[in-house]
Amino acid sequence: MKVCLYGAGAIGGMLAVLLARAGIQVSVVARGAHLAAMQSGGIRLLIDGEERVARVACTDEPGRLGHQDFVLITMKAHSVPAAVDSIATLLGPQTAIVTAVNGIPYWYFHRQGGVLDGASLETIDPGGRQLRVLGPERAIGCVLNPAAEVVAPGVNQHVQGRKFPIGEPDGKATPRLQCLHEMLQSAGLDAPMRADIRDEIWLKLWGNLCLSPISALTHATLDQVVGDPATRAVCLAMMSEGRAVGERIGVKFRVDAQRRLDGAGAVGAHRISMLLDVLHAKPMEIDPIVTVVQEIARRLQLPTPTIDVVAALIKLREAVNAAGAPVVDISASQSA
Repeated sequence: MKVCLYGAGAIGGMLAVLLARAGIQVSVVARGAHLAAMQSGGIRLLIDGEERVARVACTDEPGRLGHQDFVLITMKAHSVPAAVDSIATLLGPQTAIVTAVNGIPYWYFHRQGGVLDGASLETIDPGGRQLRVLGPERAIGCVLNPAAEVVAPGVNQHVQGRKFPIGEPDGKATPRLQCLHEMLQSAGLDAPMRADIRDEIWLKLWGNLCLSPISALTHATLDQVVGDPATRAVCLAMMSEGRAVGERIGVKFRVDAQRRLDGAGAVGAHRISMLLDVLHAKPMEIDPIVTVVQEIARRLQLPTPTIDVVAALIKLREAVNAAGAPVVDISASQSA
């Protein structure tokens, strides 16, 4: 079984180590200092009070790795469109693509059966290239519930959680889904197979929709955003608008907004990835997490006034960062 992690940030690096140590033939696509560190010293994971190391094939030229059985896209969601052609070099006739990214994946509306059935969203898949090149028939959904951070080049730290819900877009328990389930479970992860993976994806997005930009704007940790009455009220307003959008496209919510926020707050003083990106003046996952909800709402003619305000603020924050404004000097760390 050949598995490629395309993107070796906090979650990708964590998965690479755990899968490799479970006996899976793993390779990793990365770049820069992170790649150099992994090539020289292996991928290091701090988990359960110990350091685990895996030496696997690491490259910035995926075409050298050959065709894979599974490609897990574990890079930041806004970076995926530019990587489509490189990802395609890993694809053989039977390769499955596991979209382990935040936000809405490119295949979400393919044969979804709702009011936007077949739609391609510009905010996540400009021009529909992912649909055309990668193909919706290859896709398996995956939700990233764990929290992890990159604490140094080549070094990842597990913070909390091991659950990665997975599912076929059509809800079937296919042989390839069962294979993925067994592989992740063998690595010590919890990979429940869901017949309603779109609902799971939206549930994760529902919280990220408010928590990510508010954390990035305020520099507050998850527990602070959730625990402060004023920012919690903003979260609830955004989630109310997001729920109305989700329900119009057929999403079934198994928890309410209060419980979703409480679950996020229970992670504790964790700096969410969008906060770390703004502190490091890196591009943020604004389109896959926030703008995509606006795009869907516009197509359905649904109002999103609170989302629109927060979206405007976080987009300006990113523009200011891109223009080279000074940022806070923090210790090197990164979260997925």
